[in-house]
Amino acid sequence: MITLYGDIISGNCYKTYLIANLLDIPVHWVNVDIMAGEAQTAKFQQKNPNAKIPLLELEDGRLLSESNAIINYLADGSALIPQDQFLKAKVLEWQFFEQYSHEPFIAVARFINKYQGLPAERKAEYESKQAGGHKALSIMDKQLQKSDYLVSDQLTTADISLYAYTHVAHEGGFDLTPYSGINAWIERIRSLPKYIGMSLKPEHQ
Repeated sequence: MITLYGDIISGNCYKTYLIANLLDIPVHWVNVDIMAGEAQTAKFQQKNPNAKIPLLELEDGRLLSESNAIINYLADGSALIPQDQFLKAKVLEWQFFEQYSHEPFIAVARFINKYQGLPAERKAEYESKQAGGHKALSIMDKQLQKSDYLVSDQLTTADISLYAYTHVAHEGGFDLTPYSGINAWIERIRSLPKYIGMSLKPEHQ
């Protein structure tokens, strides 16, 4: 059985065990509490010198980090990775968008608010993330007004990548009410067979 190391309320970690559940891939979950510094220990850094989660460990001991790399690895050969070359590139396009235009605003604002309790010394930074986050949400919503999912009308790993932090964007102060395309998309993903919520580990479905 493969092993996933991660924090149960991290969006980047959530996307890895969500996709494992959707694809019925059994995993052993090892919780790593980032607020307690567990990713910074020498033992963990032997597995990932970058001291970040999630981390995937294969049965043969090989290791893979970076959430989107992990979910693309797990989904390889499934319908969640398009066979068409252009559509496959569009999946990657959205995943790069998630890392560079979405997560730095929405995930960071959520971290400051949910993990740190919106301390006074980070309030200005938190507020500075709002415009960029809404820009990212607007771009997603525009696409989701045209198609059921981000890449045509079929669920792909691009949707899993962006769903992770989007569906909890309100925890970073982002009101999703105006984004009808995103809200419909969230409901479609929640209705998928073997869907699992962020608060539950794969073996607790």
